[in-house]
Amino acid sequence: MSFTLQAGRKAATAVSDAERQMRVDLAACYRLVALYGWDDLIYTHISAMVPGEPGHFLINPFGLTFDEVTASNLVKITMTGEIVGESEHPVNVTGFALHGAVHAARPDAVCVMHLHNTAGIAVSIQPHGLLPISQHALRFHERIGYHDYEGLAFSPSEGERLVASLGAHPAMLLRNHGTLTTGRSVAEAFVLMATLIKACEIQLQALAGGTPPHLPSAAVQDKTALQLEDGGAIEGVLEWPALLRKLDRIDASFRD
Repeated sequence: MSFTLQAGRKAATAVSDAERQMRVDLAACYRLVALYGWDDLIYTHISAMVPGEPGHFLINPFGLTFDEVTASNLVKITMTGEIVGESEHPVNVTGFALHGAVHAARPDAVCVMHLHNTAGIAVSIQPHGLLPISQHALRFHERIGYHDYEGLAFSPSEGERLVASLGAHPAMLLRNHGTLTTGRSVAEAFVLMATLIKACEIQLQALAGGTPPHLPSAAVQDKTALQLEDGGAIEGVLEWPALLRKLDRIDASFRD
């Protein structure tokens, strides 16, 4: 099968200040994923809704590595698969389908991250999934979905099943496949992904010794999850400026 989206094109509109900022944040997110080694060649995707343009989102150009993504080369696409404006790069068809399904079903999902990071895949394979054995994992206590693997071809019917598996959760483990987080901002989706990956890494190391892990009591699990949810506050507000400064020190070309 072809992995590129064959679709019509829609005329571009002027880039607003809000869209420009979203492009910078999304490009930064791609660069951070590459920096931390969570990328997978040219595969997986991070998408973000375009402010003020319902039904439009930004996604990476298919064929570029994540450290090549910039604010200007991100591709704008509609929910029906039309590429908006001129782009020399195609879009991955499965990436469009998966991200489009989540964006369409979850208006709060301004940003959707889907990665094939090793620790996340490994924990998704374990029958019990993510265990409440660390503070990082407790952020997702009763707040994570699971979706069974159905193969490479992503159909509209699987999209319906995937969003049903995700429900209202901020995160999901795609069995045998990878991780997914949503955020009300790019920053929130990234911080949640970083927390989920850390939780998976801790679990793999904790279980490597072959002895049963020590679990906090059920009451502590519930209490800690509520504390970490912080009354529904948007995550990443403090972390994101620091992460952008880190990228600026390393390579500020993501802003181009």
